[in-house]
Amino acid sequence: MFTKRDDQGNFFDEYVYEKLIPRDHILVKIKERVDFSFVEEETEDLYSPDFGRPCYPVERMFRMLFLEYYYNLSDVEVAKQCQYNVLYRYFVGLKVEDNTPDDTSLVVFRRRLGEERFERFFNRIVEECKKRGLLKEKLKIVDAFKIIADIAIPNTVNLLRGGRRVILRQILNEDRSGVKKLIKKYSSRKKVYTKPGEEELAREINLSKEFIREIEGKYGREVEENIEALRNVVSGEKKDRIVSFSDLDA
Repeated sequence: MFTKRDDQGNFFDEYVYEKLIPRDHILVKIKERVDFSFVEEETEDLYSPDFGRPCYPVERMFRMLFLEYYYNLSDVEVAKQCQYNVLYRYFVGLKVEDNTPDDTSLVVFRRRLGEERFERFFNRIVEECKKRGLLKEKLKIVDAFKIIADIAIPNTVNLLRGGRRVILRQILNEDRSGVKKLIKKYSSRKKVYTKPGEEELAREINLSKEFIREIEGKYGREVEENIEALRNVVSGEKKDRIVSFSDLDA
């Protein structure tokens, strides 16, 4: 169900933000000079006006996505920052006592927007910033899919590592000879929770390509199915993209 933001402040919020927020900070300038309210008007068609659970106000959600791109954060990181970072809460429009949307809510919201609408909204904000002399070098008109893919980097890194581990377990069941060498070279149990850089993603992709070349055609049908699934992730193709090696139908 569609929910509009509540702009009615209270004395406590005003006192806290007045004391703690640096008035010359760039986020304060953007909040005061750039209009995000159009997001509400242009997303009403995505929600029922009367049915379902109330959603988080869409302008707040979009402001959180803006913070992600500007500060190069993941969904998890921006949700955590908005829990305790007073400046972020002020920019997003959260009151001191408000609950913060979690990273899952951000994922759902971004999917609901879709690539085309996200790109249009974001580029409109960029143009507004340019008109007001803000962020000339920091913000650029961007392709929405690149932003969404960038935000998803932690999931891609984890998926590549998880895929290799699944395949190695299958190989271990078929043939134990030489598998220790493969495990030492290609297995990693370290899980990414914060956003890695593009270099780390590139390393994982190249390692997975090398892994595929070394083992393809040597094992049974189930291993080959997972190799093909891993190749799908490495290629970055959106069609039939794998999201889980525990359930390939996912």
